[in-house]
Amino acid sequence: MYLSEVSTELEFVVESCMKKHGKFLIAILQEIQKHYNYLPEDAMKLVADKLNMPLRDIYGVASFYKGFSFNEKGKHVITACLGTACHVRGGPKIVAAITKELNIKPGETTKDLMFTLETAACLGCCAIGPIVVVDGVYFSNVKQTMVKKIIEQAKTGIKKADIQEQQQIFPLQVSCPRCHHSLMKTEHLIDNHPCIHVTVSFKRKHGWLRLSSLYGSYSIESEHEIPPDTEVNFFCPYCHAELIGSSDCPECNAPMILMIVQNGGVVQFCSRRECKGHILDV
Repeated sequence: MYLSEVSTELEFVVESCMKKHGKFLIAILQEIQKHYNYLPEDAMKLVADKLNMPLRDIYGVASFYKGFSFNEKGKHVITACLGTACHVRGGPKIVAAITKELNIKPGETTKDLMFTLETAACLGCCAIGPIVVVDGVYFSNVKQTMVKKIIEQAKTGIKKADIQEQQQIFPLQVSCPRCHHSLMKTEHLIDNHPCIHVTVSFKRKHGWLRLSSLYGSYSIESEHEIPPDTEVNFFCPYCHAELIGSSDCPECNAPMILMIVQNGGVVQFCSRRECKGHILDV
């Protein structure tokens, strides 16, 4: 046992997360962070106890993914890329502009817990940098003059902001969060890229589904026609685990589908046919 006493409220939260997600560690940690806005130490110790796992393994998973935090984050998380391509295109100046606007440095949170500023070594879309990500929404080709407007959009609701002109389409390689087997099918292309292959079920039908691996594309092929507005259950074709995330869609409140982004990160997208809700944490 890592701890003998925890609050009743914390134990209730952890047990609820485990009841919902079983032994799916990443989804459990996401659910806990969703509730507390970070991962409390006692919560991770309790998860380790209940899953009978070494605490170092829990910390290993939580520290590997940028989306998890051991400190309380702000309501809105701003991540600026400082990878080589973004750096030479003015990434440091973008960070400086955000720092000046919010009066915080990278790694810090505003006193009102409204904003947290982070930087990343690379966000995987070098061709359209400098990149700034706010609450999972990618802004490309960012200039210093755009920073204030981006922050204002976050305050009013980034999902309501006009981001149609932003270039947010780039390829991802994903794997199952349970067995870690790649879900990519290199021999079958959609949008001229290897597709993502899964199995699905809906309305007593079961079959294969292939999705575009381009983040921002909604192209799919399926064994059975899926009617609009239908909620679909997604499964790994190898271990058969359900690929369900810890949160609901920000657009329609349907369950989100979760996959691991190879080289670090998680991507979630809505399970409802034709809904375009999606979130990427790199």
